[in-house]
Amino acid sequence: MPDFHQNGVIATLHNFNSKPIEEIEKELLEFSKVSPMTLILPSLYSELEKPALTYIVNTLKKVKYIKNIVIGLDQANKQDFIKAKKFFSVLPQKKYILWNDGPKLKKIDQNLSKMDLAPAEKGKGRNIWYCMGFVISLKESGSVAMHDCDIVTYDKNLVAKLFYPVANPKFSFDFCKGFYPRVAQKSMNGRVTRLLVTPLVKSLQKMVGFNEYLNFLDIFKYPLAGEFSFKYNLLNDIRIPHDWGLEIGILSEMYRNFANNKICQVDIADTYEHKHQEVSKNNRQKGLSKMTIDISKALFRKLATQGHVFSNEKFRTLKATYYRLALDMVQIYKTDAEMNGLNFDVHKEEEMVELFAQNIIEAGKIFLDSPSENPNIPTWRRVDSADPTILKSFNDAVMEDNT
Repeated sequence: MPDFHQNGVIATLHNFNSKPIEEIEKELLEFSKVSPMTLILPSLYSELEKPALTYIVNTLKKVKYIKNIVIGLDQANKQDFIKAKKFFSVLPQKKYILWNDGPKLKKIDQNLSKMDLAPAEKGKGRNIWYCMGFVISLKESGSVAMHDCDIVTYDKNLVAKLFYPVANPKFSFDFCKGFYPRVAQKSMNGRVTRLLVTPLVKSLQKMVGFNEYLNFLDIFKYPLAGEFSFKYNLLNDIRIPHDWGLEIGILSEMYRNFANNKICQVDIADTYEHKHQEVSKNNRQKGLSKMTIDISKALFRKLATQGHVFSNEKFRTLKATYYRLALDMVQIYKTDAEMNGLNFDVHKEEEMVELFAQNIIEAGKIFLDSPSENPNIPTWRRVDSADPTILKSFNDAVMEDNT
């Protein structure tokens, strides 16, 4: 049984295994009669050929409380899109596939580019942003959830517990972040959270002093989780990054726009395993190297908007502070792993800390060299203001593709 600890900043909803999933699903079905639910699935075409997504789809086939499933499909040609339509056709819910590389949606993207409103880069952030826009155009949702498509340990508990906090009309939450233990096959995973985000946030706290934003981030059990849910009315005003700073960026938006009592985190899985990114030591444009640089930049940008001034000297100090703290945490993880019978390679962990420390300096350099860099995609409210016809055109394009 998990602990019942509350951090005092946002609500943590635990899993005490005392309420059957069937009861939760029955309640969700009742909620859905008044407030329809939509699930967003950002997917690469390559994921259709892997067992994880097949298992996810087979699980969702039995879920009755979800009205719409919106699939953002990236890296797909025409034949791939036809196969994708067949692959997802088994779902009983209303389903809409966004063929992001198809001619119709490329035209929408080009029109937005002419107004300087399109996402600057392809990737998960862009995919999710377009899915959000389409959900807005549907006007058929009360609550919206999203999760990744590479979850090997997926089950119906995950999606039910993700929706429940924002779908339950007796609760007051507008946003919910999922969390789960990152332990699988006798290994301690979650490397970027454990070895970068946690020690970096704590190091920044040491440097800048008490900061509500950093305190807010620090209380999330798994800040890089790609699973979250929110009320439909949030979709118009979320500014999300197109890069690997996506999850931190969304949390930053929630901090900026909502009181803490409108935000919660929920335990959605006993175990969680998904596709692992390569470390990419020799290429900062790929894998965990790029991820750590993008996440670090997202944190620096947010603190800069609060008036904190950075310099080369401060980044060198931050690197030293981070490095010492991260190495100390490696020893804590080592004892935790040993006590629980998990495999743990101290050498590899410390190698990764060394890489991440260098990437913090690289992120700082990029931040100082490009102070006007802005990876955030404009809000859909701004898009609608610039061109009130774009959402209808977008909806029409997706509907034509899916016919």
